[in-house]
Amino acid sequence: MITLFTNYVNQALAELHQVRWPTRQQAVRLSVIVVIFVAISSVAFGVVDYVLAQGVALLLSLTY
Repeated sequence: MITLFTNYVNQALAELHQVRWPTRQQAVRLSVIVVIFVAISSVAFGVVDYVLAQGVALLLSLTY
């Protein structure tokens, strides 16, 4: 059991040494892209949520 775990850890470390890590500039650029995408998505979902809530409120006001 311990041999399997040790073998797994050694193989995982070997794989990590083969990973081509991004440069600092690439990491910063990609992080900025992700933050911008999340902000735009949040605004879009907020607008859709607001429109749907207003639509439901309108439908409920018509039925009562």
